[in-house]
Amino acid sequence: MTQGQVYSPLSLHTQGLAVGRGETMLAHGLALDVAGGSGLLLRGPNGAGKSTLLLTLAGLLAPIEGTVTIEGHDPDDGPALHYCGHRNAVRARMTVRQTLGFWAALNGHTGLAADAALDRVGLGKTAKLDAGYLSAGQQRRLVLARLLVSRRPLWLLDEPSAALDADGRVLLADLLSAHLAEGGLAVIATHDDIAVSSLTTLQLGATP
Repeated sequence: MTQGQVYSPLSLHTQGLAVGRGETMLAHGLALDVAGGSGLLLRGPNGAGKSTLLLTLAGLLAPIEGTVTIEGHDPDDGPALHYCGHRNAVRARMTVRQTLGFWAALNGHTGLAADAALDRVGLGKTAKLDAGYLSAGQQRRLVLARLLVSRRPLWLLDEPSAALDADGRVLLADLLSAHLAEGGLAVIATHDDIAVSSLTTLQLGATP
């Protein structure tokens, strides 16, 4: 490992990957190579297959063709990835702290303590509120806190900047920069610009 690197060297590869829903193919011939310390932005119009590709990389959808490989991951280190979809998965009648505690218990307490993670994403003062009282942007910040309480090297994020204000987008960029600096990697579906220099772009085209 290099100085400042936390994660073991890890890389994500796909070969001849085709993804879709049912018999409908949305993208094909995908050859991705994402190394630790770098990230990939997925861009394209609605229906181009960005979310479907993320779900396939996460193992939640089977590929139509091709393979997905995560190289360098030791299963003894725990799961390799976080998948955060475009829905926030927040239970309205659980407090903010309870919500984050639930996710930490499910994914493993391997990162920041819940209160420290909430402070990091600007939600420290909301910890005792029911999560249903949070604005859409605050709920998105709560999703980002999930990434901090359970350390995993690969982040698969679907529209992570949705509903975030300008400060929230700066926060997202800071969290991504820190994650990549530690040797993590990320694949992000987004329509927004994210100010992180080590992100490259893959443009997906809509199915005719």
